Amino acid sequence: MESQRRSIGDDSSISPELDRLIRQRGRDLRLRKLDQQNAVKIVNHLIESLLEFLKNNDDQPFFREVSVLTSGSYYEMVKINKPNEFDIMLKLKVPRLVLSNLEEYQGLFYKINLFKATRTEIQHFLLEDERTVSATKIKAEMHRLVRKFINNHFQGEGWVIRRNLINSPAVTLELKLKEKGDDVMSVDIVPTLEVPQGWPQAARAGPNIDKWLGKKCRRQFVSKSVYFVPKRPKGRNLKDDAKESWRISFSHIEKEMMQYHGNKKTCCETHSNKCCRKLCMRLLKCLIEGLKQQYPKELEPLCSYHGKTAFFHVLSDRVQDSLWSPGQLSVSFMKLFGYFEQCAINGSLPHFFVREHNLFSPPAFPKRALIFLTNALREQRELGLPVLKVPSPTSALVPDTEAVIHPISGTDSIVASDRSFKHVYIYLLVVIVCVGIICVFQK
Repeated sequence: MESQRRSIGDDSSISPELDRLIRQRGRDLRLRKLDQQNAVKIVNHLIESLLEFLKNNDDQPFFREVSVLTSGSYYEMVKINKPNEFDIMLKLKVPRLVLSNLEEYQGLFYKINLFKATRTEIQHFLLEDERTVSATKIKAEMHRLVRKFINNHFQGEGWVIRRNLINSPAVTLELKLKEKGDDVMSVDIVPTLEVPQGWPQAARAGPNIDKWLGKKCRRQFVSKSVYFVPKRPKGRNLKDDAKESWRISFSHIEKEMMQYHGNKKTCCETHSNKCCRKLCMRLLKCLIEGLKQQYPKELEPLCSYHGKTAFFHVLSDRVQDSLWSPGQLSVSFMKLFGYFEQCAINGSLPHFFVREHNLFSPPAFPKRALIFLTNALREQRELGLPVLKVPSPTSALVPDTEAVIHPISGTDSIVASDRSFKHVYIYLLVVIVCVGIICVFQK
């Protein structure tokens, strides 16, 4: 066990084949400029039209004065493969609010009350006590307004509203791109409350970035507003406060850290000071998405935010820009992969801003899923990260169902895959021989 742990993230374990795979996959993950331009044009038109609709709607004046905050991987410039997912936060104008931390969730979920009673439009979204802001009411109204907007202004243009998920803060719109076959573009619209009067106690120390981005930068971050989205905790038999809770969001800070990611301000300003930080994040996203596609049920709790959190922790530890030069891509990525695997082994991935909250703790991340993830990451490391390989047309036609359904066990999945390919080749050889014999007799 000790020798196995020492090999995690060990530079000497990077073979020439693995180095080539990491570099080639990194190149393949880049977004095409034309695809980006077309996607942004579609999304901007949708959001501008939605803002105009909300501004002039007679149904609900509370939603008239909203402003947009873009977030997510596309706007952080770490989106991979295709520009097909966009996150849009709609900031609602609210009076002064008071936060109450739900202690059992270690600073991530809050009850939000008005500082004093009000007769303004927010009164329609309060609970019976006339002080508590209802997450479910605001989310439901956002869903209703977006549905009305699509029916009135985008009828017949292909946009559909996805089913409302109880643990998601977003109203999700999907558009099937006709010119792209079965490709689907999705836009998450999230109603958001802005709290400008300081970060809550659980996050007040700020992120651990003093050695990376500097103390001044940390103080600037903590002085900014903090946002809350209508997302309840996972789990059964939630208390009433938890059902109406709001999750704290630092997406605006995360986007800024992604943009100004260097230890020195000149990082990535010119071609000569390029780094590979964002490319490492893209590769980890690719690995996480690949594992979730292979094991959707077993790894259902896993998401890209776990990877992003691990990424920020590694950046705050490996602070020097020279450690992230393009020539260090494979080493840097394996350091990131190694840290992520070690977090899974330890069952501990602290939230980057709310340090007391463990993202790998149940019920949000059940122990069974964590054990499966640990085994999956170990297998990936031992086999040279096969999930990063671009699937061949043959393997897509002949899926290895046993490897997908059953839990990972050593190299069994690879052996099963090899057997399936051998059967295909034998079958094709028999067909070719039969066709040849028929042609000879016809002559």
